Amino acid sequence: MGMRLPPGPPLPKAVQTALFLTRPVEFLDGCARRYGDVFTVDTYLVGREIEIAHPDLVRQIFTGDPDVMRAGEANDILRPLLGPRSVLLLDGAEHVRQRKLLLPPFHGERVAAWGRIMREVTERIVDGWPRGKPFSLHPHMQRITLEVILRTVFGVDEGSQLSDLRDALTTILDRQSSAMTAIFTMPPLRKRFLGLTPWDGFLRDLAHADSLIHRQISRRRAERQRGEPPRNDVLSMLLEARDEEGRPMTDGEMRDELVTLLVAGHETTATMLCWTLDFILGDSRVEAKLRSEVETSDPERPMPYLDAVIKEVLRLRPVVPAVGRRISKPVKLGRWEIPAGELLVPVSFLTHRSPSVYPEPESFKPERFLDTKPDPYAWFPFGGGARRCLGMTFSLYELRIVLATVLARLEMRKRHPAPAEVSLRGFTLVPRGGTEVLVEGPARRQRVVAATDKGANDSASATAQ
Repeated sequence: MGMRLPPGPPLPKAVQTALFLTRPVEFLDGCARRYGDVFTVDTYLVGREIEIAHPDLVRQIFTGDPDVMRAGEANDILRPLLGPRSVLLLDGAEHVRQRKLLLPPFHGERVAAWGRIMREVTERIVDGWPRGKPFSLHPHMQRITLEVILRTVFGVDEGSQLSDLRDALTTILDRQSSAMTAIFTMPPLRKRFLGLTPWDGFLRDLAHADSLIHRQISRRRAERQRGEPPRNDVLSMLLEARDEEGRPMTDGEMRDELVTLLVAGHETTATMLCWTLDFILGDSRVEAKLRSEVETSDPERPMPYLDAVIKEVLRLRPVVPAVGRRISKPVKLGRWEIPAGELLVPVSFLTHRSPSVYPEPESFKPERFLDTKPDPYAWFPFGGGARRCLGMTFSLYELRIVLATVLARLEMRKRHPAPAEVSLRGFTLVPRGGTEVLVEGPARRQRVVAATDKGANDSASATAQ
């Protein structure tokens, strides 16, 4: 069989790019309905892609030879932000080395040790949410997840170090999320002119953030040279890490991995939180069951129903809707012979709606994931195979802690009962409007505690009289 690509929309590249940027869900769904589980699209974002939705083909890609299925090359569009030594951009032996160096901070035991930080940050920020007027959850969730990641990665607490890093990273991410900026930072349009172009602005913001990160690395190295005890954060563990030949990470490698952790561990988790509350507050049955579990459980212990809710939301709204592999050799994919150099893209947003795996795939049914593990080739919101996201355990744990804390403290409702529309922010799928909610007051357990405290105070006053 000759080398022939799967069919796809016969639209100009500019039109396909515009459709993907403005109506990503409708564009991908329309292509899947017309062309099936394998189709080709062509945009200015990353060029030509072969989109894949069938779980059997996803399995073939995730379990394929990593020297052929090259994920680092597929992520090259992220190079300007993450840097050349990011684990996301490496392939082969370099990727294996870097991944091993990054693994220790993300073991389950280590992640659980950060539960207290996650809860404290959430409680403090949630207690300051507006009362009695609608507001968008997204910036508030961003504040929670960014502070959590800064404190767990850098060990910095309140003060100028935390606020400077927070402001610098927020500036970069906000710039990346603008549709117009996204267009003008595509590879063909990365132009510099007297410091005035969007690309110039991005590079300027990135240089400022880099200077703050390198300052943290230098400060921590100096602490180690003075013999100060290591801190309980990711940066300390990366400074201690050694590869099989006893080599530490260089400052450049450390900078790239820290930026990768900050970007991947902040923006995506904030969006997952918004989507999860959008679904919970839109379904009274699920909300009632969850609140019952939250009232009787410790969020740092297993919460089966909340975990099932999170998995079901990630099935319906995977924040990163696709992952890629650039193939170095020809590959037979189903009935297609794909030539070397093409980009294969398993699309979780489509695979997660496979009716053969998920009956009533458009319905929100957390019970699907009670007492069962997801099929890793039909549920992959964190990617899959040897390239599955290192921070998956951290992210799922943070989602549980933050959601349980919010539900235990507040009664809320959505401003609009209908499910939020899907919008594209950078390379992530976000709820349009950021999930608008209205806080109605403290949660039932909070009211009971307050009433108990008031009764105790009244009793004490009476005794004193």
